[in-house]
Amino acid sequence: MPHHLLDVADVTDDYSVADYTRAAERAIADILARGARPLVVGGTGFYLTALTRGLPLTPPADVAARTLVEAELEARGLDALLADIAAENPAEAARMERNPRRVVRALEIRRRTGKYPGEFGHAPPAFAYRVVAFSPEDAELTARVAERTRAMLAGGWPEEAQWLAGQVDPLREPRPTAWQALGYREALAVARGDLDPEDAATRIALATRQYTRRQLTWTRRQLGAEVRTPGAAQAQLRALLSERWPGRRLGG
Repeated sequence: MPHHLLDVADVTDDYSVADYTRAAERAIADILARGARPLVVGGTGFYLTALTRGLPLTPPADVAARTLVEAELEARGLDALLADIAAENPAEAARMERNPRRVVRALEIRRRTGKYPGEFGHAPPAFAYRVVAFSPEDAELTARVAERTRAMLAGGWPEEAQWLAGQVDPLREPRPTAWQALGYREALAVARGDLDPEDAATRIALATRQYTRRQLTWTRRQLGAEVRTPGAAQAQLRALLSERWPGRRLGG
């Protein structure tokens, strides 16, 4: 099955939700034009919401206003700015997902317009979507996350993070897009000898599990996703196939 939107941006690029949405919609239109049906897999709740519900109708960026908020982030820290947002709009604070870049953008817009990004509404999406979330049982998810994390650390992740640090400063604020991915800061600490690989694996696995739970909650509440375990999905597929082709023996 062909995959799309791989290697579409350089690690030094500031890749935005608008960039993603436009690229995704081009790929979807191309697939539909060829008579196929696209599957959109993965992505953060913020990006999926923009794609399936439409891009937010927020004003364009203001460099001067953003610079002031970035200076405040440096001086006061992320938690203080998030607390400011939560005091006025708890839903907007939750939508930030502790992402410094989103916090800066939200406060930049709030101080210019008196409104937060979520209050501007959305443009209509280009396509209609059916959203389904697959979630294994907790025990299986925990085991698979731990196994994959250790395999990635053993397979060159620290070296990749070390290379990335040479391309994009990990200490820059707001945090560069390339350093927002889970685990890269821990992998860099392993490469520099500041963190034991086993401790890094434990931290990354914990953060990943917490993120998957937040992502599942987001897709269910914000996108109206049908949440299924792989076993339940397989059983439903078998039932549909049996109805379509009665008497035929199904493999597996």
